[in-house]
This record gives sequence, C-alpha cells and structure tokens, in this order.
Amino acid sequence: MKIVCVIPARAGSSRFFEKPLAMICGKPMIQWVYEHCREVPEFDAVYVATDSDRIREAAESFGATAIMTSPDHDTATERLYEVSTRIEADLYVMVNGDEPLLTREAIVQCIPASLDGDSIYVSNLMTDFSDPVEVVDSTNLKIVTAADNRCLFISRSPIPYPKGNMDYVYHKFVGVGAFNKKALEFYHGTPRGPIEKIEENDSFRFIENHVPIYYYNCHCKSLSVDTKKDIEGVEHYLKGR
Repeated sequence: MKIVCVIPARAGSSRFFEKPLAMICGKPMIQWVYEHCREVPEFDAVYVATDSDRIREAAESFGATAIMTSPDHDTATERLYEVSTRIEADLYVMVNGDEPLLTREAIVQCIPASLDGDSIYVSNLMTDFSDPVEVVDSTNLKIVTAADNRCLFISRSPIPYPKGNMDYVYHKFVGVGAFNKKALEFYHGTPRGPIEKIEENDSFRFIENHVPIYYYNCHCKSLSVDTKKDIEGVEHYLKGR
C-alpha cells in the first residue's frame, strides 16, 4: 500500500496571515509539522501543498518537497484532492500545517492495516479535552462517535449535552485525516450540504450523505495554532518538554 502524507499550508488565513511561517522556538511552524511527518515510517513521501511562493521557498529551504496548488480552494481537503490528481497513491494522509505538536505515535493511528479499493475510506483523529474551558470554545470541534468509532456528529457546541449522565469525556478534533482516492473523488464531486454550511466542517460532506467516517482517539497533546496568541502556549509546552 502506497501512502503519501500531504501538509496543506495556505497563506491567506483570515485570522493569521502566513500562519505556516510563524516562528516557534526558532523554526517556522510548517517545519515542525514536516519533521514529525518525516518520522512516520509508513509514509512513502511527504509533501507540502501550498498556494504561496514564500511558503514553498521556506519548505524547500529545510528539504521538503512542495507542490504548488490553486489559491481558490475553500478547504484543505479540496487542496488534498488536487494533490491526489497529480500524485498516485492508495492512501493520502493529511496533517494540518497548524498542528506542530503532533508526533509519529499519534499520526499513525489513522492508517488502516489494509484497504478495500471498492469502498470509500475516511478516518480522522480526536483526543480528550483536558481543559473544561476548551469544551465551550467554538473554535474547538467536538466529536461524538459510536462504539465502533464511527462518527455520529460534530459540532462547535458542547455535545452531547450531559442531561442524563455527567460521566463523559468530551473529545476534540485533531488535524489528521486519511482518505483513499475514492473518498477524495466523492468529496470533490459532492456539493456542500446544509449542516456542513452551518457548522463549517467538511466532514459533513460524508456524514450528510450516509457515508461512514471514523474518528480514533489518539490520546495525544494537541494545540492547534489559530491565532498569534496560540504560539505562546505551544512554545511553553515545547520548552517544558
């Protein structure tokens, strides 16, 4: 099974322009992500997919192979689809460029032992919330799964609501996903549904069309960088480790 890793890295974040180039402990954030991905032995190749010449130049400066992609993509998954039309593989693992703390041990947990080429395969990672304040923060996606890890619902609101039982650990989205070619073709060819538009989460492209996707708890430390203030928390963690 040929597995490639793709790190989407766009320049035009509305909240943090050129976020992948933000310096963390002396290295650009995209380099932290790339180096962790290179440690995964299952990956046949690791690519940085970007729409920015500055990000491409930075990636190439530390040895990464960069692929220039369209600036018109609305989602990282659409950027991944473009890469899949140019790079042949059995599985495409997307590691978000704003997840500098994710390590090999977490990333590999979305990789299946084998693939059925006739079926759509999508898996993602989640982890436990450690801070109750994060649960009510709408920037953190809350994941609800069935006993078999199949995703039931995702929301920016705290779900499920603890009416009948308080004995529950909330789970948050971690920026790693694995897709086979059939999944990416389905994603690209299917219009956004009403829930996807409301929640602004493209996992609903599958959920709203009754296509099962799975979330696995990697029990990892995840601090995604959405604003410049988040850099402080990441640096504090890295220095402490």
